[in-house]
Amino acid sequence: MQSQDVAQRHGRSDGPATDVQQAEAALVEHYPRLVRLAYLVLPPGLGRRRRVLTAHALVQRALPRGRASRSAIPAQAGGASGRSHARGRDAQGGDAGYAFVRLQVVRAALEASRPRKGLPKRAQLPPLLPQVWGLRLFPRSGGADELALDQRLSELSGPARAAYVLRGLERLPDADVRRVLKSAGVTRAEPVLAEANGVPEQYTLLASPEFDACTLQARPTDLVRRRQHVKAALAAAAALAVCGALVALPGGGWGPDGAAAPAYAANPAAEAALDPGRLTRAAPAAWRTSARTDFSVWPARGPLTGDEALLRRALAVWARPGARVRVSATPGTQTGGPAGPPQLLYAGRVDAARVVILYDGLRIARYAEPADGTEGAALDFARVDGASGAEASALVLGRADGNVRYLTAPWVRKAAERDLTKPDAAPAALAVTDGVTAPLASPALRPGACTSWNVLQLTDATGTRLATDLGELVPAHLTAGRPGSAGEASGAEGLRAWAPFACSLAAERSAGVRGVNAWAYARQPLPDASGTGTWMCTRAETWRGDGTAALAQFGTPGGAAGAVVAKGTDVTACGPRDPHVLAGVLWKSASGTWYLLAAGGRDTATVRATGGVTASGQGPLLAARATQGARAELAGTLTDGRRIGGLR
Repeated sequence: MQSQDVAQRHGRSDGPATDVQQAEAALVEHYPRLVRLAYLVLPPGLGRRRRVLTAHALVQRALPRGRASRSAIPAQAGGASGRSHARGRDAQGGDAGYAFVRLQVVRAALEASRPRKGLPKRAQLPPLLPQVWGLRLFPRSGGADELALDQRLSELSGPARAAYVLRGLERLPDADVRRVLKSAGVTRAEPVLAEANGVPEQYTLLASPEFDACTLQARPTDLVRRRQHVKAALAAAAALAVCGALVALPGGGWGPDGAAAPAYAANPAAEAALDPGRLTRAAPAAWRTSARTDFSVWPARGPLTGDEALLRRALAVWARPGARVRVSATPGTQTGGPAGPPQLLYAGRVDAARVVILYDGLRIARYAEPADGTEGAALDFARVDGASGAEASALVLGRADGNVRYLTAPWVRKAAERDLTKPDAAPAALAVTDGVTAPLASPALRPGACTSWNVLQLTDATGTRLATDLGELVPAHLTAGRPGSAGEASGAEGLRAWAPFACSLAAERSAGVRGVNAWAYARQPLPDASGTGTWMCTRAETWRGDGTAALAQFGTPGGAAGAVVAKGTDVTACGPRDPHVLAGVLWKSASGTWYLLAAGGRDTATVRATGGVTASGQGPLLAARATQGARAELAGTLTDGRRIGGLR
């Protein structure tokens, strides 16, 4: 079986040294990833709130001491080639500063997991910093699979939990896991790895918001007890505060607030936003004559649009979500109440819940409550500013039993379900009733290995387009073609381009993705007459602008799926601003010979490899003999003379 591996990682196996600046740069760049690592390794018995604060504290204490400190650290391979399709496969596995900081985090997290003997160590004490007074912070809740995995991890010992996380989150092979555990103080690694083998390999779940200690929900602490504790201190300080204010303040008091109303005064705009009678409703035929094709021209649909009690609850929860309301939002989306009366898009029963969907011009808010009460209500937000046309063609109404239902735009004529991995298969028609589709399988909810990827196909007067569920309220729009001139992915060429790389969309779940474009930027004849390989760049754009992800992928003839060989986050490569990309991969031919393969776009004039493989060539393609595990750095020159580096 052919295998691939990333070629452009850095690092050495002879124990490079790191200084404070290098470690600090790695910590800042990969802070969310390190916090997630610490959170997963820490014992779940601490509780979610303390795990969050302790994870941040351990990462922030991971820097070496002293400005000129230098520490020997083991080089890491970054993951086996068979796992190269997973998120996190980038240069950080071979970066000396990152490897050092990661080791410090793992060592401290394991120290916090050990039973106390005598005086507790620093990692076993509640963190002094960071602290958030009056709030309980914890990650967003995941699904049943994440909860089950967290339970299984809680049954492991600390070292075994660290081994599982290093394998799954960091994509380290067992040899490197042993080295990290040994450096962290684990004397016997083999029993630890055997214990970790008892938990099924659900590594994609480690990237879930359930374990993201940087994207948090806030809830109040015990308000009654807090008031009791604070009451005495307030009473003791009241006289001193009043005397000091009278002496120190000018005649104007605490300072003028201008035209602001007194605190907690009734505000007409805020009250109007909570009045179901003032909800905005577009005319049923407004979309036919409007110059806009966005959510503002969607009519209100659903059998419960006249249920004022339901609408009132939805608006009240939006403004003041209770402690038991599950609130979620796509990254970069504010969760505050509406500034004025929002627009009603839908109110009705979806499966076993009553659902209300509202739009305030910038955000979509979905309120859902059980059909038999309000206990367990949920409030979800998605940012949709600037959405138009294809991006405003569908919304997720609900998910249940592995399926998803959509509310489609009024201009949608037909809906269908299509397997993106089977470009030649005909789509299956979906029934649409009052804009609501029949349920279709959701790839965002499917656990286990990816064998198919079902997408929503919508047809209107302007054409046919594809959208995919990535676990958010707004499905991501799929396109294909060169950046800047990409077209819909629903055409025959777009479907063939997406087919081998559809499962890579799993890496973009719950990331606030607006759309994903696939660009087959090169085709390369393989050495030893092994056929032709395909180079693909998929770029995910987000609603918030930052957080874009560009993945370079490589597919071989007859391969069921392509492999992710390089990744760039917050880069312009492979996008409309910079439609250029260069990536490489280690490839093993059928005869057993290893090669470094590299490719750039058609306007790449030269490609050069240095480091573990030294080679260069004219044109956008490069193939050179290599050894297994070799690491090389790529550089190229465009036809206009500009230099580009390899995507990583």
